[in-house]
Amino acid sequence: MKKKAVPSMVKDQQLVKKRREQMVKGAVRLFIEKGFHRTTTREIAKESGFSIGTLYEYIGSKEDVLYLVCDAIYEEVRDQLVSQLDTEAVGIDRVKKAIAAYFRVIDHLQDEVLVMYQEAKSLPKEALMYVLQKEVEMTKMFEDIIRDYVAEYRIDLSEEEIKLMSHNILVQGHMWTFRRWAIRRFYTLEEYTKLQSEQLLSPLTTVSN
Repeated sequence: MKKKAVPSMVKDQQLVKKRREQMVKGAVRLFIEKGFHRTTTREIAKESGFSIGTLYEYIGSKEDVLYLVCDAIYEEVRDQLVSQLDTEAVGIDRVKKAIAAYFRVIDHLQDEVLVMYQEAKSLPKEALMYVLQKEVEMTKMFEDIIRDYVAEYRIDLSEEEIKLMSHNILVQGHMWTFRRWAIRRFYTLEEYTKLQSEQLLSPLTTVSN
């Protein structure tokens, strides 16, 4: 699926990239505080450090800002996850370390992730589908790790079960953000990660043991 083309009157792509990064940072702060619908483009411009006229040189609408925010957050989650994956780990330890890395990234970007899931529904359909495709790609990262383990240790796990396990890993990572008001009363991140890993991976560890 092609990336959405956000209109810009500025031809200098380096400047476009710089201004949009400023815009995303400013918008995230406002969306966390006020939400997308209650935030105005004038407020986004001010928070980003330039005028409303300058803002519209780099976007066509407020929905463009939301798209840039969601796209940037997904990219940041993916990049941080990739950088934290332990490429030297093997066996079930590799799977557990991948889950732990993902949960740490979600914890680090919890406000951004919460904003993204709360506000993405306001995107136009085509832009929303592109953003959601990023989540499919992230799920596939876990599918590949689990699939490698299943193949190496000849575990009887179907492709459907591998896919569902991968989706569940992402969902439980999100839960650390979405239900933090309740969960953090009982668990540290390390405790939560350990318990979730044991439950999520029980079909693998039960068979392999």
